[in-house]
Amino acid sequence: MKKTALFNQIKKKKSFLCVGLDTVVSRVPEHLRSEPNPVFAFNRQIIDATIDFAVAYKLNTAFYEAEGVQGWEALRKTIEYIPKSVFTIADAKRGDISHTSKMYAETFFDLMNFDSITVSPYMGSDSVRPFLDFEGKWAIILAATSNDGGKDFQDLDVGGQELYKKVIQTSMNWGSDENIMYVVGATRSGALKEIRKIIPNYFLLIPGVGAQGGDLKAVCENGLNKECGLLVNSSRDIIYADASENFAKKAALQAEKMQRQMAELLYWI
Repeated sequence: MKKTALFNQIKKKKSFLCVGLDTVVSRVPEHLRSEPNPVFAFNRQIIDATIDFAVAYKLNTAFYEAEGVQGWEALRKTIEYIPKSVFTIADAKRGDISHTSKMYAETFFDLMNFDSITVSPYMGSDSVRPFLDFEGKWAIILAATSNDGGKDFQDLDVGGQELYKKVIQTSMNWGSDENIMYVVGATRSGALKEIRKIIPNYFLLIPGVGAQGGDLKAVCENGLNKECGLLVNSSRDIIYADASENFAKKAALQAEKMQRQMAELLYWI
């Protein structure tokens, strides 16, 4: 998906909501457990319920890989079910020597047709560039994450600046704002403000709003740009809003609530 197409979806829906389909079999409502593939049955109803409010869906591949063959089948069916007008993210955090990264890219871009994939830049340019060779596809590079251990390395001083800034300043030259995004945790509002000074025009994937304690308004104050420039992910707060047969309706209500908040913050669009 091109950057202009993503921005058009944001304008159309007045939303920059990304729904995280991090589905665990044990949390699928009981009435779906007899389905041939309970995870896909759950995901399908979540997508139907939230599609009017979401511009992106993020699938953390670990939750699918853990279920073996059936998990990969759920992943494949889910990505095929999501409308092509909606941005899709394989949250796989890949990154290896170049020919291995090329295989990862072919898997998620060619075989599964995701629009993007999260990648780790730790092994340098040759581990990321293979993901940038695919037209209309994106590498979403880990920058400043919100997990407790993120600061162990990301905030280390490297020549008078934090390592996460050095990562961004170096990696932004591997591609452009048409094929690179960055992951910035919602709880890292200070880092987000600094990052916007370095890359004012890049899209940022923001996990951590809601269950992890991130504040949507603070994220927007520090991260919005003229093209929105944000994809704010919510997983558990939406997909597990209810555990009964009404789970999809409750998910829709939660997604709509977030979309309304976002519409107010996108007042210039």
